Amino acid sequence: AMANPDPEITPEEAQSVRPDAIVATGRSDYPNQVNNVLGFPYLFRGALDIHARAINDEMKIACANALAELAREDVPDEVAMAYGRKLSFGRDYIIPTPFDPRLIHVIPPAVAKAGMDTGVARRPIIDMEGYAQSLKARMDPTASILQGIQSRARQAQAKMIFAEGDDERVLRAAVAYQRSGMGEALVVGREQDVKEKLETAGLGDAYRELRVVNAANSKHTETYKDFLYKRLQRQGVDREDAHKLATRDRHVFAALMLVHGHGDAMVTGATRKSAHVLELINKVIDAKPSDGAVGITALLNKGRVVLIGDTLVHEWPDENDLADIATAGAHVARGLGLEPRVAFCSFSTFGYPVSERATKMHVAPKVLDARGADFEYDGEMTVDVALNMDQMKNYPFCRLTGPANILVVPARHSASISVKLMQEMAGATVIGPILTGTSHAVQLCSTTSTVNDILNMAALASCKLCLKD
Repeated sequence: AMANPDPEITPEEAQSVRPDAIVATGRSDYPNQVNNVLGFPYLFRGALDIHARAINDEMKIACANALAELAREDVPDEVAMAYGRKLSFGRDYIIPTPFDPRLIHVIPPAVAKAGMDTGVARRPIIDMEGYAQSLKARMDPTASILQGIQSRARQAQAKMIFAEGDDERVLRAAVAYQRSGMGEALVVGREQDVKEKLETAGLGDAYRELRVVNAANSKHTETYKDFLYKRLQRQGVDREDAHKLATRDRHVFAALMLVHGHGDAMVTGATRKSAHVLELINKVIDAKPSDGAVGITALLNKGRVVLIGDTLVHEWPDENDLADIATAGAHVARGLGLEPRVAFCSFSTFGYPVSERATKMHVAPKVLDARGADFEYDGEMTVDVALNMDQMKNYPFCRLTGPANILVVPARHSASISVKLMQEMAGATVIGPILTGTSHAVQLCSTTSTVNDILNMAALASCKLCLKD
């Protein structure tokens, strides 16, 4: 029923006769829109990139098959939100939506391979995986950062503990983690709940792939309780309290799995506020300011990456804490393949206007001087000076050789405001807060995290970039 704007037969008419009919049209206001933009731009992309002599039937069929396979994959939240409804393979979703961002890196490689296999390629592509990654980067210049993290995760093959198995987003991320070859996903939750939520998400077949763990089916629960009691007995926790914490709180149980080596890394925080989750994790793992823990958030926007700290641990850091935050930020930056340049940010620049509130930002670089820090840093300065080289030229004595990519701000509230402002007003992609300086690989999501956000944090945790040296 492809006539536009009036199909030869509407879905309503067809389904009034056959309620189980599957109907596709060319219209965007009906499910299953068959639109030529699904195919032709990407078919030509693949053909042009191999300098094809012709576009043959095999290349067209490869395009169609790639579309069919993509329709069966889990749909990112960002795509579903754009269309205002949940999308999963079935009668109302048999073909990807026209503006699915995955099309550009799924179809051209399939078309290019078919052209190479049938001998019409003048310039064959040697590295197909690298070709697909380059296509992703064309769509989003910051994708190379995320792809680098996921590539390292595939090498690490970590057993990832997903602590919140009662949340559909977490389950979908766990399925994606395992199916994308990053490692084994361990889901903390009740078996029946996990099964029902996966079925609701259209991923019922994934239940057999995941390993579901809880206090009732774990043979290590008694060991966990003894460990927790010994750790907390001088903090007012008796055996009954330890029993309840270990068996009833999924964050604590997941952390106990981690410290006992029953998983390699852990991701949590999608269902509870970060501060609350961090408090629970601290009952098992040392992740306090005094332990060297720092929260660094990465903002990816318009091909630029900027790290902001501390967004999680330090409420009101002094100059020594600020130096620690800068060092943690430099460690994360290097882990992401960036050469760190730290700016200590304030409303004043290099001593003017004078304010007691800005003093610690002025002193923090001197702390790093005394420590002999091996990365670029300077301050205090306003954000525009830190990020804009034209503004920085007004201060020729500034030690930064380029725009800052790490911003150390005066307090956790200013860090949070900065991150959320960039996210809401500029549409920045947020990774974090990235928990650094801990002895075990734990990463926390936010309650607003999408499936991709959770997957990114799991990949980051598996790389173990942020562990204490």
